[in-house]
Amino acid sequence: MRLRRPAVPCALTAAFPLITDPVFYAVAVPAVLLLGVSKSGFGAGFGSLAVPLMSLAVPVPQAAAIMMPLLLVMDLLGLAAFRRDFDGRLLRFLVPWALLGTVAGTLLFRVLPAHTVAGIVGVFTLLFLAQRVLRPPRPDDAPPSRPLGALLTVLSGFTSFISHAGGPPLNAYLIPLRLSPIVFTATVAYLFFVVNLSKWVPYAWLGLLDMRNLVTSLVLMPLAPLGVWVGVRVARRIDPVWFYRCVYAGMLLTGLKLVWDGFAA
Repeated sequence: MRLRRPAVPCALTAAFPLITDPVFYAVAVPAVLLLGVSKSGFGAGFGSLAVPLMSLAVPVPQAAAIMMPLLLVMDLLGLAAFRRDFDGRLLRFLVPWALLGTVAGTLLFRVLPAHTVAGIVGVFTLLFLAQRVLRPPRPDDAPPSRPLGALLTVLSGFTSFISHAGGPPLNAYLIPLRLSPIVFTATVAYLFFVVNLSKWVPYAWLGLLDMRNLVTSLVLMPLAPLGVWVGVRVARRIDPVWFYRCVYAGMLLTGLKLVWDGFAA
């Protein structure tokens, strides 16, 4: 008489589907930790690497969908950590333009290939960094104009919707404003909380929030507070010069990775 294996694991897998590929978790774990650290402000440029890194194992839209619940937790932790430090006047300017970008992202999500968006953002990021190297900022430089800020913020909302890569365009506007690291971090945290919250309905409408992606997000969820905690501790102690150097380093790596994704596809 042959013994039959219990069907419970199969039943659980059917009821709670999730990604089981070890290659996926090999790239997803560092991606989530990077995103968590970036939510604290420290290493702000590195957060945009999360979806490109995860896309080594799954398609970009699926990677973006898996990140959605994680982003909500990270955003709430960021708001709690920096609730008194944001620039309210700057936020009132940024939020409407960023939301306009998410509307554009919703309308173009099925039309514009993700790798095309990645390539455009990557080239723009590298051009911004090249401009900062070839012409270092001077104390008497005027801040960027409001129309340019609006354009960059729309682009930030758009790229955030497509692949959660809204950091580089926004940084290109905020860095020349010479905000303190804490104000920079808090303002970005509040802005992307609003932007990420606005994505839930469009993502559901586009069919991205399926059970498999949501269960996989829950498996990765314990990493979200860990990354934010590490980043917050560093952000409150880091020298402003090194803070912005980390932002530049993150933008450089992000730009190179996005250009590679855009032109190697």
